[in-house]
Amino acid sequence: MRKWLKFSFSFLLIAILMFSLAACNNNDTAKPTKLEKVRVAEVTRSIFYAPQYVAASKGFFKDEGLDVTITTTPGGDKTMTTLISGAADVALVGSETSIYVYAQGSNDPVINFAQLTQTDGTFLVAKKKNDNFSWEQLKGSNFLGQRVGGMPQMVGEFVLKKHGIDPHKDLNLTQNVDFANIANAFVSSDNYDYVQLFEPTASIFEKEGKGYIVASFGKESGHVPYTTFMAKDSYMKENKATIEKFTKAIYKAQQWVQAHSAEEIAKAVEPYFPDTDFEIMKTVIDRYKSQGSYATDPILDEEEWNNLQNIMKEAGSLPKQVDHKTLVNTDVANKVIKK
Repeated sequence: MRKWLKFSFSFLLIAILMFSLAACNNNDTAKPTKLEKVRVAEVTRSIFYAPQYVAASKGFFKDEGLDVTITTTPGGDKTMTTLISGAADVALVGSETSIYVYAQGSNDPVINFAQLTQTDGTFLVAKKKNDNFSWEQLKGSNFLGQRVGGMPQMVGEFVLKKHGIDPHKDLNLTQNVDFANIANAFVSSDNYDYVQLFEPTASIFEKEGKGYIVASFGKESGHVPYTTFMAKDSYMKENKATIEKFTKAIYKAQQWVQAHSAEEIAKAVEPYFPDTDFEIMKTVIDRYKSQGSYATDPILDEEEWNNLQNIMKEAGSLPKQVDHKTLVNTDVANKVIKK
C-alpha cells in the first residue's frame, strides 16, 4: 500500500510539473515580444532606395525588434515638415535639407545618422539616339532640368560646369517644371533636346524609344550623401537604442544588396513596386549598383559632407557652412559596423 501511495504521489507530481511547463509555453506563445514602432517618411518611392526596402522585406527591421512603417511624402519640404512636426520619427531625404533647417535657426536640429545612397541618382537622357555623345554637344541645346534648390539640380549644374558648360549661359535651360511632371513634359513637347531624369523613368523611356540615356550624373559627381536617414536631435537622444537597431538593420540590408545579384534584389523589393516591370527593375538596380550608388555602410564621412557643401555652394544654394560634426552623427554607424 505504501509503495502504491509513493508511486501515485510521484506520478501526480510529474503531471503537475508537465502541466505547469505546458502552461508556461502556452503563455509565451500567447504573449509574443512587442515590436517597437518607427515611422519613416521617405521623400519619394524609388528603386534608388532599394536597401531600405530590402531591410523591410527580408525582416531585418523585425529581427531588431522594430515595426517600421514607410510613408512617401513627396518633396524635401514636405518630408522635413513631416519630421519636424513629429508625424514621423525618421526621414529619408537629401542631406542638404538638414542644412536648410539648421540655417533657419532650429533649436532642435535634424541629425544625419545613416547614409543610404552615395551618388547622384539621375541620368542625362537625350531625345534622339546618340552613340557618340560628348558633353560639348549640350551647348546651345534645350535642356529640361530639375527644380532649383534640390540635390538633382545642384549636382546637375555641378557636373555641367565640370565639363566647361555654364548652365545659365550655354543652354536654353528650363527649371520651373514640378518634379512629378518633368518626364511627361519632356516626351510631350518637341521643345526639349535633353532632360535630367531618375530611374526607372530613364530606362522605361529607353525601352519605349522615347529617350536615350547618354550619361550618368552619379558617375560624374563623385561620392556625396545624396539620401540619408535623419532624425531630430531630441529623438536621437531619447531613443538611442532604437536608432542603433534601425541603423543595424540598414547595414544588414546594405551588405545583403552588395552580396546579391540585381535579380535577387529586384525580387526582394518587388512588393514595393507593383506597377514596375520586373526586367526594368533589374536593369535599374544593376545600373545603380554598378556605378556604386548604393552605400555599402551607413557612415557619412567628412569628405562626402564637404563635397555636398561644395556642390551646394557652386549652385549658390548653401545658406551657411556647417561643420560635419554639427549635423552628422557617425557614432551609431561606427558602433554597428564594429559589432
